[in-house]
Amino acid sequence: MREIEIHDYARQLLEAHGAQAIAEAAKNAVALEMKGDVELAKTWRHIGDAMKLMRGPHQS
Repeated sequence: MREIEIHDYARQLLEAHGAQAIAEAAKNAVALEMKGDVELAKTWRHIGDAMKLMRGPHQS
């Protein structure tokens, strides 16, 4: 998946599901790793990282 596609997908997930989307991306990555699909797990981790960047820093 190209970088622009990852960020576009991450934005859509974040808009649709809020911060919960980040947790779901992590769960998907773990599940895929357990099944042996390391490349797709890596993509989900990248999507999760993109969502974290879009969300921005934590506010106190």
